[in-house]
Amino acid sequence: MPANTMKAIQLHKFGGPEVLRYEDVAVPEVKPGEVLVRVHAIGINPPDWYLREGYKDLPPDWRPQVPLPVIPGTDVSGVIEAVAPDVQELKVGDEVFGMIRFPSFGESRAYAEYIAAPALELALKPAHIDHVHAAGAPMSGLTAWQFLIDVGHDHPNPLQAELHRPVPLGGKTVLINGAAGGVGHFAVQLAKWKGAHVIAVASSTQESFLRELGADEFIDYTKRAAEDVAHDLDLVVDTLGGSTTGRFLRTPKRGGALFPVFLGFSDHEEAQRLGVTVSSTQVRSNGPQLAEFAHLLDAGTVRVAIDSKFTLADAHKAHERAAEGHIRGKIVLTVE
Repeated sequence: MPANTMKAIQLHKFGGPEVLRYEDVAVPEVKPGEVLVRVHAIGINPPDWYLREGYKDLPPDWRPQVPLPVIPGTDVSGVIEAVAPDVQELKVGDEVFGMIRFPSFGESRAYAEYIAAPALELALKPAHIDHVHAAGAPMSGLTAWQFLIDVGHDHPNPLQAELHRPVPLGGKTVLINGAAGGVGHFAVQLAKWKGAHVIAVASSTQESFLRELGADEFIDYTKRAAEDVAHDLDLVVDTLGGSTTGRFLRTPKRGGALFPVFLGFSDHEEAQRLGVTVSSTQVRSNGPQLAEFAHLLDAGTVRVAIDSKFTLADAHKAHERAAEGHIRGKIVLTVE
């Protein structure tokens, strides 16, 4: 068992990467339904810096109240050190990975040497990949999975009135914007796995990488706008989203779909006029889905690309790297 304290990254105030402090905190207690994981690696995701900034880009009435200090992060890979008495499906010594307590605001607490995690939100780590690659998979992989393969829950959708519905991908033409990023590079691979013809959109430096992942066509957005050259598509997945995602309404055929991953789409009347279904969802922790995804990772059908690695103590440098953009795959923190 660990000592009573551990190293973790905490926020005592909101701001830039410099507010991430490496310090001693108490090791979490294991509650019913939970296991204690000795963390080996931590995946970095956009919600980490949204929390760090105090959700400043959300409308004021949407901003959650987050008690400080808080430990950020959701994605971990590690080894179980203790289990609650009511946990039967996992045991001490199991190597596991997962996205913990998402969506929540400051309750995941992944940037730490230990994390108490609900057993149902974990899956056994794929045997043929290491902890660094496993830690890069959960949030981005589950986002791609829940958008493209199976939502996996019936919770009310905070982004739209109706539940998101993935569309059949076999034999369809799918364009993925931001294809080299965390969600994008998984979406390319999952779409190919399901038999789609994939058009990847990224900068020219990413072309060989994306073709290795299975992209059939490539559009360099620095030379030509994807919406100017791609037409009659069955599905567009915009992993960048935001207020500009409506420009892709020109690209699907009537009856096609546009899936924005991030908030910002507002052209609903235009979508209706064009006969394009626009749908989105909020990714949620899901151990069983992650176990399915793990089979693909273990077989090499899907792989995790690592953009860069930093130690837990250097989490601020990882956030600085994220702010630079043009990320290929995932940024990961390692825990000694």
